[in-house]
Amino acid sequence: MSVIPISELNDRARDVFRLVVESYLGTGLPVGSRTISKIASLSLSPASIRNVMQDLEELGLLAAPHTSAGRMPTETGLRLFVDGMMQAAEPSAEERRAIEAGIAESGPIEEALSAATATLSGLSACAGIVMVPKREPVLRQFGFVPLNARQALAVLVGQDGSVENRVLDLPDGISPVMLNEAANFMSARFAGLTLREAGEALAREMEAERGALDRAARDLVARGIATWSHDADDRPVLIVRGQSRLLDDGTAADLERARQLLEQLEGKQEIMDLLHGALAGSATKIFIGSENKLFSLSGSSVIAAPYRGADGRVVGVVGVIGPTRLNYARVIPMVDFTAQTLSRLMR
Repeated sequence: MSVIPISELNDRARDVFRLVVESYLGTGLPVGSRTISKIASLSLSPASIRNVMQDLEELGLLAAPHTSAGRMPTETGLRLFVDGMMQAAEPSAEERRAIEAGIAESGPIEEALSAATATLSGLSACAGIVMVPKREPVLRQFGFVPLNARQALAVLVGQDGSVENRVLDLPDGISPVMLNEAANFMSARFAGLTLREAGEALAREMEAERGALDRAARDLVARGIATWSHDADDRPVLIVRGQSRLLDDGTAADLERARQLLEQLEGKQEIMDLLHGALAGSATKIFIGSENKLFSLSGSSVIAAPYRGADGRVVGVVGVIGPTRLNYARVIPMVDFTAQTLSRLMR
């Protein structure tokens, strides 16, 4: 969207515009000239304020949603406010403690990321989102639990304590004893390796036709590693928490908009594509309404900040999705602080 420079507004227009936006973000309701005139810091009559608001509407910064005299900021107006007028408020000590405590009490990194997302959702009253860095788990132990004659539950335990289960179709000729032998073989040979390294080691074993396992058991081991490796490549790396918080008083009045937003949150790959835009930079990104195609129908905003791994490179993105009238001055620093806290955790 094309946004006029803030320097093109005179002092009077700037003051009225700021007050309209701040009032709207606080209440979610259109703002009338009489409301603005009651603010002590503004020495203007309601008539003068109406004229200024009309000028701002002609510039595309304000709009009248109904026939009433009340005005609300357009997406262009919100962008101008966020980029040029907003005074950000640092997270309070209580908010910082809540974010740090939620992350610190978690175990594996996925749990820490999920906790950070849930905490951010609760503090911001938005849906929290986090892009999980793609990484290869280091393996510790394997197991196979027979389910029936044709299937078994394949269990993988990572060095970080994470546990993953997959239902695996069994090759012909596999007995419970062979399942146990295959699990012991994998734990002994592949502990301390990544899935890719384990697959390469297994290929060397099979090429050399070593006799530690018969052909059926080797086929089982190969299927297990292939299943985990394929799932790791295709696994959704997005965590979304707190969708129900989007159904506040404002969105409940517009059930269609709320339905659209919740449906959009189900399209995790589309959200991933959006968040990839925040991976490229080092600063917090703000997408307002139709600035992104994904949330253009529901009129939602996305605030996302990158976080870094041990080597200092950006590995993921954390943020929130909420209505365009969210409290940007409070939520943007909160998202940024969460990203900084996660970066410290990843070191």
